[in-house]
Amino acid sequence: MEVMISACRNFLHTPPFSLLSSSSSRLQLSASSSSSSSAMETNGRSKFLDFPFVSAPHKNLMVDLVSSFENRFHSQLLPCSLPPDVQHYQSQTGAAQVSLHIRPGHTDSPIDFVLGSWVHAALPTGGSLDITSLSAYLNSSNDAPNFVFELIRSSPTMVILILDLPPRKDPVLWPDYLKTFYEDTKLDTHRQALERVPEVQPYFSSSLFIRTVASPTAIMVRIQTENGDEERMEEIIKNHLDPISKQVLGIWLDHCACAMREVGEEDRAYLKKRDGLIRNKTIEVDLGSSFPRLFGPEAANRILEAIKEYFAV
Repeated sequence: MEVMISACRNFLHTPPFSLLSSSSSRLQLSASSSSSSSAMETNGRSKFLDFPFVSAPHKNLMVDLVSSFENRFHSQLLPCSLPPDVQHYQSQTGAAQVSLHIRPGHTDSPIDFVLGSWVHAALPTGGSLDITSLSAYLNSSNDAPNFVFELIRSSPTMVILILDLPPRKDPVLWPDYLKTFYEDTKLDTHRQALERVPEVQPYFSSSLFIRTVASPTAIMVRIQTENGDEERMEEIIKNHLDPISKQVLGIWLDHCACAMREVGEEDRAYLKKRDGLIRNKTIEVDLGSSFPRLFGPEAANRILEAIKEYFAV
């Protein structure tokens, strides 16, 4: 299960969880295709926002996070144009399903693209693994951190939360970067608040790569309730994970996505190289090995080829 969690997590947020490329070089939608693409967008979005395998508090959190993105940047985002069998795919046995929703930004938007997804997989031991994710990536006109949210649930009483603004520049080499995005915004207070909940414990990924690209204020926690107390878990999601996740997203929207940053050619070249290395590593190590096991080689290849368009620098 640890391998599956690590692989799916890397796919959904592409650690550092960081992506950087110009959507104009990857994907342009023509106005003449509006009728078919609109229908495809509506159907795919509906399936994505359904979140059929998670609890009500979990679903409400995801829908609210997506709404916050779309309310702020709706006019700056293009529709999702992934093929229907990539937007939603179910394995032949029905044991695994994935729903993907990717909206690239317009050429004049600071948003490169927003990626939302959920993965459901039946476990051999019974029960299921459910991962919901929402990530947003800025383009090279802005060197601010990206946004990553994932909630990984392997049982009704155990979840892992990954919530981070992964840096796209080295905070050691650029100390003002650390101060601007992590110290002045008081990001660490949200991690500290969550760790005061008795059921919350630190989570350490088995992947050193993931731990390397995370920010110093990353929230990576494991939450487990005692004696099969599902009601307590839903209370934690509603009263703690929900408000903290929205507060961190608010910081990203106000201080990162909308930041007026001057990025010179040298810094753009650095960002392009760094983000390219991270993306290539993600596909090579994680997606290429985990998706064939989940969905079979043919379907996995189709999904990966579609996603690679967005990973290309």
